Amino acid sequence: MDVAIVGIGMHPFGRTPERSGLEQGAYAAREALKDAGVEWKDMEFAYGGSHSAGSADALVNELGLTGLPFTNVANGCATGGSSLMSAVQMIKSGAADIGMVAGFDKHARGAFNADPKGLGLGMWYGEMGMMMTTQFFAMKIQKYMHDYGITSTALARVSEKAFINGSLNPNAWRQTPIELEEIQNSLMVNDPLTKFMFCSPSEGGVALVVCRADHAERYCSRPVYISSGVLRSRRYGSFEVFAPSQALEHIDGPTVDASKAAFEQAGIGPEDVDVAQLQDTESGAEIMHMAENGFCEHGEQEQMLAEGATRINGRLPVNTDGGCLANGEPIGASGLRQIHENVVQLRGIAGSRQVPGEPKVGYTHVYGAPGISAVTILQR
Repeated sequence: MDVAIVGIGMHPFGRTPERSGLEQGAYAAREALKDAGVEWKDMEFAYGGSHSAGSADALVNELGLTGLPFTNVANGCATGGSSLMSAVQMIKSGAADIGMVAGFDKHARGAFNADPKGLGLGMWYGEMGMMMTTQFFAMKIQKYMHDYGITSTALARVSEKAFINGSLNPNAWRQTPIELEEIQNSLMVNDPLTKFMFCSPSEGGVALVVCRADHAERYCSRPVYISSGVLRSRRYGSFEVFAPSQALEHIDGPTVDASKAAFEQAGIGPEDVDVAQLQDTESGAEIMHMAENGFCEHGEQEQMLAEGATRINGRLPVNTDGGCLANGEPIGASGLRQIHENVVQLRGIAGSRQVPGEPKVGYTHVYGAPGISAVTILQR
């Protein structure tokens, strides 16, 4: 049983002090229902997640008490991807024909502040400063730059592209382009990453209506089909965020495993992808993930970015809506934002940020603590 996305809805990302995270999620859900031409009472199930704005199943208080099974999902930055995969399995199993996936969040200002004990770590890990993900990712990209010849200019080019794309996206938080030199010369947060090379915790909501593929035409004139969805966790030897040590022998991380499995499941390869949304909590992450997802060899990113290959009119448009850098990261909604953007692109309704050539294959990738990765491939 194949699965289609027939409705999408989004509450703009950023800061919305007058509206709670739950209300932002409900806004997105109503937009998705309207897009599919259905009502909440038509939903047979729902999956959703929120990290800081309460339980996602509280959406029923806003949308209606219909008695449907609503399952809360919590899986770090992969919460959205995990929610969607759960919904796909529900439909593939034949247990339901149509349902909703929703995610929302409303984070406080400032960096995420995780508890070491909640991740099975000693307090020493936090006392060393390693719970600050800005420090971890700076160390990781430093090593990557050393190993593969990536320069700080490449890091700045990722951010420059993100803010250009964000300026074309009415739902983005950051809608003002920032010049390359300003990005490079802005406040250094953790060397080599400046403040414009990091995303920020933010707010927002996204919802999707999914159904059996053979029912899709009932709800949508241009349905988008889910070709594959894969989630993987870390294996021994990969060095991931919140890892307390590094093995002597290094192996590939969960992104490589998830990507390979997703391509195999979809029956296509990286060369078939027309538009990609890759996790970019900081600009170094997008660079590393370009190679880990199979779109280039390690070290080739420097030239690709210099040539503009990942811009909207390039040969592999990446993070066409501005990514996390321009949108911020409300954890419960972030992965679903990527799906929303690819559906918009595959429908051909992205306006000034539309990828040319009528894209047919969209790829999304999320990565989160403590070393999990989710990949979804969409096709029309």
